[in-house]
Amino acid sequence: MHHIDVRLEKDVYDVNNGIADENARHLKAHGIRAFDLLGAIGSGKTALIERLVPLLKAKGLRAGAIAGDVYGDDDFQRIVAQGIPAYNTNTGKECHLDAHLVEHAIEHLPLDTIDILFIENVGNMVCPTDFRLGAEKRIVIVSSTEGDDVVNKHPMMFRDCTIGVINKVDLAPFVGANLARMESDIHRYNPTMPVFLTNMKTGENVAPLLEAILA
Repeated sequence: MHHIDVRLEKDVYDVNNGIADENARHLKAHGIRAFDLLGAIGSGKTALIERLVPLLKAKGLRAGAIAGDVYGDDDFQRIVAQGIPAYNTNTGKECHLDAHLVEHAIEHLPLDTIDILFIENVGNMVCPTDFRLGAEKRIVIVSSTEGDDVVNKHPMMFRDCTIGVINKVDLAPFVGANLARMESDIHRYNPTMPVFLTNMKTGENVAPLLEAILA
């Protein structure tokens, strides 16, 4: 028989959520709007940031980012190449960012030079779900190359996020992915979630996605 300490799990989430609330207050005090980007490895989180930065600049908004990865700085290097302030957070063995890691990252950012902060979570469709970070909205990104059953396999991710993105729509015919099924599955788990079908290579539908993020 397995013994599960439910109280301990609740304590962990309560502590995390308390720090997340403080992160949100801290960022708001500096006039910063923060957005959490979630999705599997290769779904297009970093590519989305690369697409959004110049669109934000055209609006007179200054972007910043926190890059979360288990190891390495590949995504971080792509982000700083956009000319924005960023901080690289390696989790080691953990498959998600938590509010404390984000709190630490925020300390290393020039907050008075940032209007919009993207928090790119570790590439995972399960672990980040339960850990709020202090972001205003959570955007979940999946790609056609993950298979059109990816949404149905990760319902909690879509129930807990604000905006859905189906990326790499151009590759759907080559991998046999049914985009309509993916969108239908998202709305089955979150009927009111706006969904955007994107191609980060061309920038297709990224501008209306940004409007939804900023709304």
